Formats: sequence, C-alpha cells, structure tokens
Amino acid sequence: MATQDDIDEGDGRAVEIAGHRLGGAHFTIIAGPCAVESREQLLQSARAVAAGGAAMLRGGAYKPRTSPYSFQGLGQEGLRLLAEARAHTGLPIVTEVIDPRDLPELLEVADVLQIGARNMQNYALLTEVGRCGRPALLKRGLGATLDELLMAAEYLLAQGNESVILCERGIRTFETAYRFTLDLMAIPVLKSRTHLPVIVDPSHAAGRRDLVLPMSLAAAAAGADGVIVEVHPRPAEAICDAAQQLPCDEFADYAERVHAVAAQVGKIPATGVTA
Repeated sequence: MATQDDIDEGDGRAVEIAGHRLGGAHFTIIAGPCAVESREQLLQSARAVAAGGAAMLRGGAYKPRTSPYSFQGLGQEGLRLLAEARAHTGLPIVTEVIDPRDLPELLEVADVLQIGARNMQNYALLTEVGRCGRPALLKRGLGATLDELLMAAEYLLAQGNESVILCERGIRTFETAYRFTLDLMAIPVLKSRTHLPVIVDPSHAAGRRDLVLPMSLAAAAAGADGVIVEVHPRPAEAICDAAQQLPCDEFADYAERVHAVAAQVGKIPATGVTA
C-alpha cells in the first residue's frame, strides 16, 4: 500500500490538475456523460460522480461523430454548463477539443483538453494544444500502434507541454462481439517506455455498460493510473452512446469496487469534492 510519502514524492508519472494529482500513487476516476445535453442532465451527472468518488468530470461540448447528421454537441452553451457544473461540485473539467479555433473558449473552462482517438494524428491540433500549456489527455487511435501513440504525444511535449496523459481506449480488430478490443497489455508496455500517466477508457472500448466494470477492474489490476467512464442519469435516453453509459445511481458502487482493486496494486484513490 502506498504511503503519504509516496504521494508527496510521486514516481515521475504525476500530472497536476487544478489541485488534483493524476498518476504517481493515485488512481483517478474521471466520470460524466458522453455529451452535455442539458443543464439538468449535466448537473445530475456531476453531483452523482462527485458524491460517488470521481476526481474529475468529463463531458463533451463538441462531439466528433461518424455521421455528419448526428448530434455534434452544444458547443459554447455546453461549455457554459460545464463551468456551472464545476462551480457546483468543485470537480476539474475534462472536455474534448476537435478544432484549434475553439481553443480560446475551451481554455476558459477546460482543466484538461481531451484529444480523441480520431484526432490522435491531427498534428496541427496537437501542436496548438501543446502550445496552450493546458494538461492534455491523448487517446490512442482506432488503428494506432503504441509507437504512433507515443509519437503523437511527442507533438504535445515538443511544444513544452509536459502535462500529457495517455489513454488506451480500444483498437479495431477482427472481433465483432464488442465495439473495440481493449489492449490491456498497452498499460505495462507504455509505463515501461514513458514517464507519462496511462489511463483507460472502458466505455468506448466495450460499447456495452455490462462490460465497463470488469474492464475497469482489469485496468486497475494491470496498473493503470485511472479510468475515464461515461455516466448518465437516464442512459436509455442519452443522445449518443446510450448503450455504454453507466446509470448515475450505480456509479458509487462502481467506483468503490474499482478503487478496491487499485488499492491492491498500491494506488490511493484520487477523490474529488463531495457535492
């Protein structure tokens, strides 16, 4: 079990985010809805994950979608709601950037800028995010090797942004029983090759809420520094990714079980502010 000295000293893998620490001796749960849909939906989600043990709130104001006719997010209104949720809960905000032109508005709200799987090799975007100096969460591309993920991270690091978090979110293989194949071997391999924190996105890998808990437990056991999961007050009514979002009323139990496994490999929960 890690001690307070371990937390204070860290192991070279910690990123400071609005007074919170991701990496080192901490295990961080980032949770919230896939997309910001309404004030009621977001605040319900934010309060539930804050009370349940999440350390940060995720929520998409801008949503890159496969179909151009799908919901693309609320944009600036979504950012305003995320700022309100942070004021209510004290949780730092993790939200996605898909266009460098949106950075001025995002930087007013986002404590962490997420770069999604489909933008992992968008080098212009990576360069601009690197220059802005805000912590960045970089997701592995659907068909990217670990070398390619690390080189994408170098685009951020080369601009002087040392606060980079790597995220394994599943890769596309021949298997069709689930959405993507979650590459848990990436966790120890990345940790052996880089000083950067490594987290896992079981929601997007699985595409099914019944697989989110077992894959989160496996990620914690494999030594991940945290998970980023989707949570919604009424998942069946979610505008996007309804099948993979956990119900708010199940989140506290989920977080307790995941933190228990993380503790077995020496991680201490990085908890947020109780709403």
